[in-house]
Amino acid sequence: MKKILVIFCFLLTTLPVLSQEEDRDSQRERIKALKVAFFTQELNLNEQTAEKFWPIYNKYEKERRELHKREHIDIKNVECISEDEAENLIDEFLSVENEEYKIKKQLFKDLKQIISAKDIIKLHKLEDEFHKKLIKEYRSKRDRKDNEESE
Repeated sequence: MKKILVIFCFLLTTLPVLSQEEDRDSQRERIKALKVAFFTQELNLNEQTAEKFWPIYNKYEKERRELHKREHIDIKNVECISEDEAENLIDEFLSVENEEYKIKKQLFKDLKQIISAKDIIKLHKLEDEFHKKLIKEYRSKRDRKDNEESE
């Protein structure tokens, strides 16, 4: 576990401060590279398995991003929407949740062809762990930047 933490910390230190000027696509690519390295290491994917794993996982990630775009509707003021519009939004949210379940189920089915069920559970946990560490690192860098500006 300590080895994992050291590797992850090293990878995160290579990630430059995510500034507002930096292009979002560039940020996304850096995060993706960190994720690939982290998951490949933690799942002990050899070259042949990785060649099968990553296209499946990348397809899942792309579908998930598209769903989240549908879900994140910018509502300036909830008080200004009608009850019918609110009902439609609820239906859309539930539809997105249902589709997300379906693509996750398909991901697991596809991955069972190349990695064990235990590794799929490990992947599920690694996704949460990666996300939490990324948020923690982002907040830490933001706080350091805020402290530097206030001095």
